[in-house]
Amino acid sequence: MDLLSVIKIGGNIIDDEAKLKAFLAQFAAIKGRKILVHGGGKLATKLAATLGVQQQLVEGRRITDAETLKIVTMVYAGFINKNIVAQLQALGCNALGLTGADGNALKAHKRGQDARGDGIDYGYVGDVDSVDSEFLAGLLRQGKTLVFAPITHDGKGQLLNTNADTIAQEIAKGLSADFEVSLVYSFEKSGVLQNADDDSSVIHRIDRASYARLKEQQVIFAGMIPKLDNAFAALDSGVGKVIIGKAEDLPSLLAGQAGTTIVHE
Repeated sequence: MDLLSVIKIGGNIIDDEAKLKAFLAQFAAIKGRKILVHGGGKLATKLAATLGVQQQLVEGRRITDAETLKIVTMVYAGFINKNIVAQLQALGCNALGLTGADGNALKAHKRGQDARGDGIDYGYVGDVDSVDSEFLAGLLRQGKTLVFAPITHDGKGQLLNTNADTIAQEIAKGLSADFEVSLVYSFEKSGVLQNADDDSSVIHRIDRASYARLKEQQVIFAGMIPKLDNAFAALDSGVGKVIIGKAEDLPSLLAGQAGTTIVHE
């Protein structure tokens, strides 16, 4: 099976022009087929302030009302997505920018108020229902590199703001029957850490047994638990491996020389 790298980057890269440029040079140099999923960074919040659209965040999650949806669509699917695509073209990487609505790639439904059990109405936030893997695989086999903005649709004309980590996971799962998939989540830390205050204390490999042990010892706790639960869910759905680490270390992450690799056994 052909190799496929699905890589998600967040605001720490999107918001830093120099880091983004350096990352995209590394990304363009990856051999084989690849998909980049990007978050939104701070630009949407800045634009909302300029336009006088009040923003509400609950535990770091944006409440997406109708006006905010317009802004995040313009910023995420517009400027950020096309800026990345243009930079990749300049690097000789033939990229195609997409949202879930394009080609019906990702369908979602509007999150119900009690979907997370917290009683919060997140507004026009979507949870993914399906991935058109045949469509995406066809584009990849044409030699296109896909760049996904975190916007989906419900099939009834409604756009939805959707978590970029979730989009990356669902795409990786959906394409795992066609490709040997590596899923990379990048964030600010060098990987899953033995000591949360020591960025050099990376745990290089985690399987189910060690994950259970690390949770019991409370080495892994709080926000890292859902990340790893999602990683194992991806592995259960056919993804070959999941890697967590810094986007700046991309070549080493893919080579297994940096970050934390999550595996079945």
